[in-house]
Amino acid sequence: MENVMKYKDFAGSVQYSATDKVFHGKIEFIADLVTFEGTSVAELEQAFGEAVDDYLELCAAVGKDPQKSFKGTFNVRIKPELHRKAALVSIERGISLNKLVEESLEKCLGGS
Repeated sequence: MENVMKYKDFAGSVQYSATDKVFHGKIEFIADLVTFEGTSVAELEQAFGEAVDDYLELCAAVGKDPQKSFKGTFNVRIKPELHRKAALVSIERGISLNKLVEESLEKCLGGS
């Protein structure tokens, strides 16, 4: 099941509350908390689009970059054996472990 909606280069997480019988979510990868909800898929999609549009308008009005910036660093926890294999491959190819991970992610994500 896919729990992510996309609109105008923004991603929204989606969950369902059985107690409230409502779909709800938030815009991901922004510095602010912006939520949306709906009782049907169509209502949820409309609310997400409106939330993004409203957020973009607010950011423009205050001169703020709407996207969260990424530093390009993150910790990855993997099995020690996989770590050893990756380190060995990086040495064999004459590149850093970081470069090997970057190339692997680009390949996995379709050259992003």
